[in-house]
Amino acid sequence: MELPNCIKIILTFVFLSLIANMKSDGKKESKKEKEKRLKAEALLRAQQEEVERLERERLYQEHLEKLEAKYQGERESELAELNSLEQKFLSAQQWKINYREQAKWEHYLSCDGTPDPTVPQEINTFMSLWRDEQDEDVQLVMEKEEVVLNLIEKLEFLLLEASPEEITDKQRDQYQEVILQLQDLLHQKFNDATQNLLKIASMYEDSETGNMHTVLKDENITFCIWVNLKKKARFKSHVFQEAGHGFELPKALALSSVAVRVLHTRYDHVSPLWVQCQGLPRQEASDSMELAEHPEDTGQGPEEEEEGREEPNTPAAEETGSKGRKESAASLKENSNNTADIKETKEETEKKSDILDVPSQEEDALLQEEPGGREEAPKAVDLQQLMPVGGVFHISALQLPPQAQDVGDWSMVELLDVGLEVYPYSPGEAEDGTEEAVQITLRLPHNVIYFKVPVVARWDPAGQQWRTDGISNTTYEAEEKSITFSMGAFYTVALLQDAHLNLPYQAWELHPAGVDEGLFTVTAVFATIQIQIKDNQCMLSSVVVEEEEVLSHITGKWMSPFALRAALKRAGVNIFPAGYSPKYVPVPRKAALAELKAYEQMALLAAAFAFAHSKWNGEAGPERVVFKAREHLTAGSAEDNDWSLFMFNGEKVQNLKLAETSDAFSEELEEESEFHSTLYHMLKASASSEAMDKVERAGFLFIDSVYQLLLATRVLAYS
Repeated sequence: MELPNCIKIILTFVFLSLIANMKSDGKKESKKEKEKRLKAEALLRAQQEEVERLERERLYQEHLEKLEAKYQGERESELAELNSLEQKFLSAQQWKINYREQAKWEHYLSCDGTPDPTVPQEINTFMSLWRDEQDEDVQLVMEKEEVVLNLIEKLEFLLLEASPEEITDKQRDQYQEVILQLQDLLHQKFNDATQNLLKIASMYEDSETGNMHTVLKDENITFCIWVNLKKKARFKSHVFQEAGHGFELPKALALSSVAVRVLHTRYDHVSPLWVQCQGLPRQEASDSMELAEHPEDTGQGPEEEEEGREEPNTPAAEETGSKGRKESAASLKENSNNTADIKETKEETEKKSDILDVPSQEEDALLQEEPGGREEAPKAVDLQQLMPVGGVFHISALQLPPQAQDVGDWSMVELLDVGLEVYPYSPGEAEDGTEEAVQITLRLPHNVIYFKVPVVARWDPAGQQWRTDGISNTTYEAEEKSITFSMGAFYTVALLQDAHLNLPYQAWELHPAGVDEGLFTVTAVFATIQIQIKDNQCMLSSVVVEEEEVLSHITGKWMSPFALRAALKRAGVNIFPAGYSPKYVPVPRKAALAELKAYEQMALLAAAFAFAHSKWNGEAGPERVVFKAREHLTAGSAEDNDWSLFMFNGEKVQNLKLAETSDAFSEELEEESEFHSTLYHMLKASASSEAMDKVERAGFLFIDSVYQLLLATRVLAYS
């Protein structure tokens, strides 16, 4: 930036005069005079540099003011053009509504015998008829189980995906109640089938031990049962070889008429309903409004609100019960109020900012201690921080019913109409004075990843929560994928994992991979996840942990973004933060306006442009997001020097001169760049016609799928 000629002439004259005066004092300078002259020259240079700097700043400010004026003048037209493009989100929403209606009609026409869970008459008839069926064995219940799980899944997705215009509050309450009833009925049927099996246990006694044991399993459950027919102390332990589970009983139980059942359900129908559904999608930004409005309550989940329940005396009552979980259904309702329109105004976005802006106002707590003393108080699990992974293990000691006795040509048996009974076991004292304990060994599910040693917790039916007291001597064998522990009684247990251990992300990238296709890569703390996107479907390409691909059972399968999210969380790979996650993940907060608008516009441009993580995102402050972008029309990953850096606050986007290799953050604009109201117009200014043509022709289902993944992972806030 050049100084005006008049200033140059004056400075030159002053400099020459100073030199002339110094020379006139003598041909030979003294040391002191030389130092004085050098200081004068340095001062003069500094003054000249300061003048030049001020002039540069003045001209740059004038340049910014011109750009700002142009930006304001074009803002309205740019927003109008973007609004026409954003209609694709509404098209996607309408398509989903039509799709659900069509699926409902096709189900009606199919007459396949399965009920529509949204029709009270059909689902009530289904449950009533099944409830009346008697003498079912475990295998028949397992066959019916798949139907029941599909019905529950349909209702869960409908509750969390449908907009308020599709279902009323009354219908939501009804669907939640049906979910709880189906869960209870399914577990009751396993109890009934267990009782039927125990009545004839003596018919299947083992030739070596004289006791009875069996294992039945499918993709949803593993049913293991051991019946102590001979009551011999030397047979106090058993390993179910087909399942890998095992136990060792105290001597008193080894001499009793008892049966031990280990029922592993790979689903969780025990936790509060809001926990069961947290692996499912919430496509709106308002699902944590209650949490944000009452931050003082965020340390305790809804599961800790229920107290004073009577202790049940049967496995069915002990582990489930729709009455005991209605409050959790109410919590789910509060957390699943969907947004009708994805396109929203600035004011609406700010009102819906709670999911993206929940402040951290409490200390992180792995376990919430109850009142009554720090040392002896039972420890309730904070289900916002720890999540059950791998399903639930129902471990029960059951009363053995009377067995058939052969009397001559007759076989006689005493019939008791009491249902399945829990064995009345109270732990005694061992020879060393300690309390006798039941030792349990569980084989971890092969289709679940535990990145760290899982926490073993027991279900407390009275408080409707998971607890860690009563579990001791835990030993985890990573290579064998097993865990052994002791407990003073028989409990329903689950293996818990930190829900946020893969956050924050190390990096992420989204780039096109074909016509209405894309590849989304998230590098988390322990795993790298690649997801392919095509139209309204997603496919898990790979999950790499320590350079090894895992989770082959769900890779390569196309499913909706919602279903993929649920499948990954069930498998222990949680890369989907919740509204309360800022309590547990130390990341800079980001304003909802900037974050949501960035996701929307990235999705609109994803057909022809690549986006990626920038290390400067955390330096930009809460009101702005920074990311990399570039035109991407050919296959392959972009080189570092191909990217441009952009900063966006939801209303204004600018191209930064900054690079990933720069020493410090700077907001200086890239040369010859301008301000724009939208990311669409910013990239359009330098993009090829081919790229913009691909953007215009991009399908609304692909755009919506990209948006759902970006919103679910929130890569701009958690990386």
